[in-house]
Amino acid sequence: MRKLLLAVGAAILLAVPVLALDAHLEPWVCPEGFEGQTLSVYSWSTYVAEDTISNFEAACGVSVNYDVFGNNEEMLGRLRQGNPGYDITVPTDYAVAIMVAENLVEPLNHDNIPNIANLGETFIDPWFDPGNQYSVPYQWGTQGIAYNVNIITEPITSWEQVWTYDGPVAWQDDQRFMLGNALNLLGLDPNSQNEDEINQARDFLLERGGNVVYIAADDGQAQLAGGNVDIAIEYNGDIFQLNADCECEDYAYVIPDEGTQLWTDNLVIPADAPNHALAEVFIDYILDPQVGADISNYVAYATPNQAALDLGLIDEALLSNPGIYPSAEVLAKLFQLQDVPDAEVYFSNAWDEIRVFLGQ
Repeated sequence: MRKLLLAVGAAILLAVPVLALDAHLEPWVCPEGFEGQTLSVYSWSTYVAEDTISNFEAACGVSVNYDVFGNNEEMLGRLRQGNPGYDITVPTDYAVAIMVAENLVEPLNHDNIPNIANLGETFIDPWFDPGNQYSVPYQWGTQGIAYNVNIITEPITSWEQVWTYDGPVAWQDDQRFMLGNALNLLGLDPNSQNEDEINQARDFLLERGGNVVYIAADDGQAQLAGGNVDIAIEYNGDIFQLNADCECEDYAYVIPDEGTQLWTDNLVIPADAPNHALAEVFIDYILDPQVGADISNYVAYATPNQAALDLGLIDEALLSNPGIYPSAEVLAKLFQLQDVPDAEVYFSNAWDEIRVFLGQ
């Protein structure tokens, strides 16, 4: 797996342009016939630019409802009970595989998504969705360590510094990542389906959870900004957004030396979507080079949109940030989560025990 990641990382790095191209981009145009319709999106928080939704509404003459979830398990749990009316959702790679296996997604008609041609080769035909039959990539990134540099003046480079820190820490409410990361640190497969190994990961975290005051459902950055914690395990883009919001450099994000998760989030149409046709229009809109670049420049995650890269639309400060676009050497240390249907209950039970023990 790690050799594969190194190859993927090298491909991504080579894809980043040295010079921006001087090109005139025509604005995305909505197909006719959707005026007055409604699109319902179920996604992560802080995951679009300020004008992403409003520009789509104006272009198509539609309205968009935007609901958020805190983790993949929350999203899956809701859709397993029956789609309450969502047309788009944004699962992470391994969750796409779960949704396909459980018939929770509808296939895409690529003819209605011409901007799929803008994707980089790295993101076409992924292991979790061969041929991109059900999904297209949205953003990619990592989960790592964020901290307040005004309080912690010695740079953090290791997970061990999180476990041993004498102060308040927030973990992430992401059972597959937290337990997968513990498995990785134990020298085991992050995608283990062995109950005993998953329980070893549980015990590893329990032994190191004495400084945890909060388990964050995609809002660890808010706990950090509010001064409730000094360290948070969080998504990279959330922390770079935090610095942008405060117009400061108070918060650092680091990929620890031991490695962490590399993920890709994806746009899919959940089963029984009320408006499949408008959902495909929205996906095509997101894959427009300028729209995609505007999102990545705002949320500070890495783009899978090769056209946006080739046209020089991505902020150079983001391209040169190793916390957003890691080097091939760092990418080689990262792991990817896969669907583990036979062990899903083991991860869920282990995480429930951790939350109860830590009073969360």
